Amino acid sequence: MPWDDETDMKEMVNNVRTIEMDGLLWGASKLVPVGYGIQKLQIMCVIEDEKVSIDLLQEKIEEFEDFVQSVDIAAFNKI
Repeated sequence: MPWDDETDMKEMVNNVRTIEMDGLLWGASKLVPVGYGIQKLQIMCVIEDEKVSIDLLQEKIEEFEDFVQSVDIAAFNKI
């Protein structure tokens, strides 16, 4: 979730996609309206459970603190 409606969402997407980890594959992304002109980024990723920590990935995304206010997991499937 961005801080406000002035957050550069394209740059946010680009920043998040710079995160590289063995066992992480980024997928499709889209912007979803939240209200008051604010959009949130929804981005899919596939991770290998043995190699990637969800907590560490969330922390790495939140390190882009000029863009990211919070990170939520919308769906989680294990196979």
